[in-house]
Amino acid sequence: MKKKKKKGLFKTLLVIVLVAVIAGGVIGYRYYKGFFKPNVTAESEYLYIYTHWDFEDVMTSIGELHAVNDTASFRWAANKMEYPSRVKPGKYKLTPGMNNRTLINKLGGGFQEPVKLRFENIRLKENLAGILANQLEPDSIAFINLLDDDSLAARYGFNGENFFSMFIPNTYEFYWNTSAAHFMERMHEEYQKFWNEERSEKAAKLNLTPQEVSALAAIVKGEALHTDEMPTIAGLYLNRLRKGMLLQADPTVIFANQDFTIRRVLYRHLRTDSPYNTYLYRGLPPGPIMMPSIAAIDAVLNYQHHDYLYMVAKDDFSGYHNFAVTQAEHSRNARKFQQALNERNIMR
Repeated sequence: MKKKKKKGLFKTLLVIVLVAVIAGGVIGYRYYKGFFKPNVTAESEYLYIYTHWDFEDVMTSIGELHAVNDTASFRWAANKMEYPSRVKPGKYKLTPGMNNRTLINKLGGGFQEPVKLRFENIRLKENLAGILANQLEPDSIAFINLLDDDSLAARYGFNGENFFSMFIPNTYEFYWNTSAAHFMERMHEEYQKFWNEERSEKAAKLNLTPQEVSALAAIVKGEALHTDEMPTIAGLYLNRLRKGMLLQADPTVIFANQDFTIRRVLYRHLRTDSPYNTYLYRGLPPGPIMMPSIAAIDAVLNYQHHDYLYMVAKDDFSGYHNFAVTQAEHSRNARKFQQALNERNIMR
């Protein structure tokens, strides 16, 4: 009897051990599957989490993107790691094969991928707003509302016409969920860094404010196809300003007409009444006709000293210009270029 009892007890213990092992294995596999098994797919490079989103919004996006193979295990792990209470907006890099634990630590910690934001060669505020909206969370309307806000411009030391000169074209690093207001603040900080003591002193020697330098640099940028010619062009317009002459810059006429398809400025274009038309109004326009490049701004500040007052594009269409001191010399250069336009049938 004792032997039978011992044998029965042994079987019972064996069953208990086997059940415990199986249960432990099931639990262990669940934890492995929930936390450590590779789960992130290669179907989406980034996961964007918007500012107003909650955990269910994140789950919906993950499902739509097929960002993970097993959404149930992700949800289980997220709840275990208390992620639903610490959802943070941002742009998050998804690495194929990443497990739930690593991904949730990234999302919950807000370890997002910075955006390298670059803008240059921008003509209008609307263009800038569109570029920003393509790379940051706020939509273009949010940016336009601030770009058109005269009170905000005044707070930063600008007005509605020259506010565009606050934006120095370059490459900047932002987080994707940067607000439109914070973007403006950062751009003002970058503007102040750019207009350091050296640049400010050079502007003062020209009897120009930084905003006026930008307005002139925008014209230089509009005229020059080649950076190495910018200081010469800048010197020409500074000569005209000092003599009280009309600048007569074709890019300002194109801007005044708001027709950026114009290739040949005609007399009818010159009659457009606008403070930006430097064929009609003396001095600099009230603001930049485009976002001036750093090279154009520095070309104005470090202009070439010469006596040129006139220029016209070369008739070889190289993008360079013929410069002249006298009206007579300029007229000869202009006739050559006009003839070249006619030969190529460029009428507008």
